Amino acid sequence: MTESELHPYVELIAREARRPVVTDPAARERIMTAVRAEPLPGRSPFWRRVFEPRPLTLSPALGGLLAAGLVGIGILVGERSTNRDGRVMAGPSSMAASGLPVSDTVVKFVFLAPQAANVSLVGDFNGWDATKMPMVRTPHSGLWTVTLPLTAGRHLYQFVVDGTWIPDPNAPLAGDDGFGGANSVRLVQKGSRS
Repeated sequence: MTESELHPYVELIAREARRPVVTDPAARERIMTAVRAEPLPGRSPFWRRVFEPRPLTLSPALGGLLAAGLVGIGILVGERSTNRDGRVMAGPSSMAASGLPVSDTVVKFVFLAPQAANVSLVGDFNGWDATKMPMVRTPHSGLWTVTLPLTAGRHLYQFVVDGTWIPDPNAPLAGDDGFGGANSVRLVQKGSRS
């Protein structure tokens, strides 16, 4: 035995722990009467039972099948809405099909070209295709604008003004674009609207 086990307090505590517990039968009966007097828990209302959170466990295979089924339903149903003219407008699913990133970050590009007839935005986000993002001229001004969703990160872009590729004069420039010029850079933060 160790020295601490021989200590008188340890011996006293051990002796008390070994002593049987004796309860007063009258006290025990009073406690049991009080317990029996408590009402039984009733059934909760229907809506509470329906919406009560419950644990749900799925095997990985069943989880994969469920996810694939939900994706298939989303593809079949698709999302479409119409404007006032009754024409179909692009929804998020068709935006992904157009090659634009699906994102919660919206970016507005503005370019001043008062004499221009056509201005487009090209960049790494649309495959550098001048036909994909024509800009709209603001009435009674030389400002051209386009707003689009972009993923967070660094994006390279230029404007195509009447067939001529021009970097944004109000943005920083990246290195050589491979054609003897430089691309503009736009840094996009997640969730920002610029």
